[in-house]
Order: sequence, then C-alpha cells, then structure tokens
Amino acid sequence: MTQTPWPAQPAITAQQEEYFNYYFDKPGSEPGTLRIDPKAIASEIVLIDYTEAEAHRYSDITPDECLTYLESPSITWIDVRGLGSEDILKKIGYLCHLHPLLLEDVVNVPQRPKIEQYGDHLLVVVQMVMPMEDADGFFMEQVGFVICPHYLLTFQEEPSRDSFEPVRSRIRDGRGRIRRSGVDYLTYALLDAVIDGFFPVLESYGERIERLEDEVIKNPTRQTLEKIYGIRRELLALRRSIWPQRNVLNSLVREHNDLISEDVQVYLRDCADHVNQLLDIIETYRELASSLTEIYMSAISNRTSEVVNLLTIISTIFIPLTFIAGVYGMNFKYMPELNWQWGYWFCWGTMGTIACALVWLFWRKGWFDGFLSNPLRETKN
Repeated sequence: MTQTPWPAQPAITAQQEEYFNYYFDKPGSEPGTLRIDPKAIASEIVLIDYTEAEAHRYSDITPDECLTYLESPSITWIDVRGLGSEDILKKIGYLCHLHPLLLEDVVNVPQRPKIEQYGDHLLVVVQMVMPMEDADGFFMEQVGFVICPHYLLTFQEEPSRDSFEPVRSRIRDGRGRIRRSGVDYLTYALLDAVIDGFFPVLESYGERIERLEDEVIKNPTRQTLEKIYGIRRELLALRRSIWPQRNVLNSLVREHNDLISEDVQVYLRDCADHVNQLLDIIETYRELASSLTEIYMSAISNRTSEVVNLLTIISTIFIPLTFIAGVYGMNFKYMPELNWQWGYWFCWGTMGTIACALVWLFWRKGWFDGFLSNPLRETKN
C-alpha cells in the first residue's frame, strides 16, 4: 500500500437522473440480501488516516489493508466509492462486523434518509445533491455513514462527484479543529458539507424562476408551461430528499448517543438550522412556481381576449360596409343610382367615410390602446 497524492475534485458529467425512486425488496427475498446494480461503478476504497500532527491518504487499497487502521488511536475515514463490487462490500462488512441489514441499507439504493443504531455502529443515510455544470437540474445520490468508535465508513454511489472536497482539504492542510477532534466531528463536517451542497442548487433554481417570470410575461408558449411543471417536479424532489434529513439531524441532536459527544451536538444544531433554511427556500420557490402557472394561464387568456377584441373591432367596421355592398348587389332593374355617372365612386366614398369614422370613434374610446401597447405582444430578443 502506497500513499497517494490528494487529487482535485473531478469534473461532473451532466446527465438526467430519476429523482423519485426508492428501493424496495423483491417479495420473499431474504433480509440482508445485497442488490448490486449491473450499471453500478466498481467499488474503490480511499482511506484517510490522520492525527493532529499529520494526515495520510491512500487510494485503491483492499479491505484487508484497512484492517490495521480500524483499532488504531488515529482517526480513520474509509470512503467506499462505488457500489458495484459485491465481494469488496461483503469483505468490508465482515471485517467491520456490520449487521447484514446495515450493509443492505447502504448498498441497496436509493433509501429514504434515516438513522439506525446497530450495536456499536450508528448508521446515517442521507441524500446528497450537486448542480449540473452544463444543464439545468441536479445530480442526486445516496451517501451512507457508518459511525464507529475509532473510524468512519462512508458509502457513495458515484466516485466522480461529491461535496466532500472542502473537508478533505481541511484534513490535508490541518485547518480548523477537525484534526484535533474525533470521528463524531468528522461526521458533522461531512454532513454539513452535504447540507451546504443544497444551497448552490437552490440558487440556480432561483435564477431559472426569474428567467421564467420574464418569459411568462413577455412571450408565453407551450414550452414555457412544460418548463414550469419541470421546475415544480424537481423542487418536489428536493423537498422529498431534505425533509427526512431534518428528522435525521433532529435525532442526532436530541437523542443521547455514546458515539456523538455533546460538544458535537452543538454543531449539529447548526446543521439542523441550515436544513430549516433550505425547507423555507424550497417552499418559497414552490409557491413562486405555482404562481407562474397562474400567470401563464392569465397571459394566455389575455392574449385570447386581445385577439377576440381585435376581430370584434374589424367585424364591427365591416358590418355597415357589408350592408351597403349587399344593397347595391341586388339584381333590381330600376335602382336610382344604377344609371348615375358618379354612383360607383359615391358608394366607395360613403363606405370609406363610414369605415374611417368608426376607426376614429373606436380610437377615441381607447379600444385600440390595449392591443397596441399590450406587453404580451413584445418578444424577447
């Protein structure tokens, strides 16, 4: 086993993900059965071992090589990145004496965020999100924390993206109190990074809602309505992931646990406050998205009313002209104006005068103002 350098955060590959799936066992399956997704990324173990004086990072190591760190006085963070290697996952479960149901919860994804006690192991399951770089939306993946007296186990779905790089940098550089604290403080730091990862995602949704407000007012289309429903669905997925995480943090704060010190519970209360802020932001954005639907329907109704008004004005102008044309279109032999030299031009003059008079009258009444100055007719450059 050789020590490896500390890499920078890898780039995220944009892709659409399903936000509304939860894991469920097949009927009749044995408890503790691992369901490995054929598309899951092969498991890689990254181990970070540190004391107040120094920190070391080891990548691509075997479960057996982790064994020497499990009971060491230093703090050890074993990060299992990828859930596609059943042998590695079962070996870790065996060496760390993990309960079969605990291992099932961290491997069979996605689970609902929760907290469970299994003997001297505390399981915390949360959802982590990150914004897409080249598309609207976000990535969502499950992260499982297994808190032990001397080490921390984390299980991630995707090794190429997470919110943990600031924590790794603090461990590497020895900044803050993280290297002077225990496993519980490391757990808090990682949970805090997960919670803070929601804020950039919600910031992007605030910008998207502002753009949609302009589009709804200026140039609403069918695609605009589809965008609104898309945002509402994604905000619902965010709420669905963050709401149970509030219950998880409240349990860590309020319930006594030997693995979480009172000093760290104070920091966890700060995480709980951040979760409440996220829920307030999500609810505000959901209300704004719902109001956009109402504005869209009102804009479409106004546009329809505008067209009807214009057609009514045109029809009203042509009603007397149609009447005159109908009268002089009758095939009577003896009509006073038929043999008049100026009859044709007099008829045109009369119809033109009536049309101009009606247009002037409607303009004086302001019937053209709504059509000529309606902002719905403006298009975005």
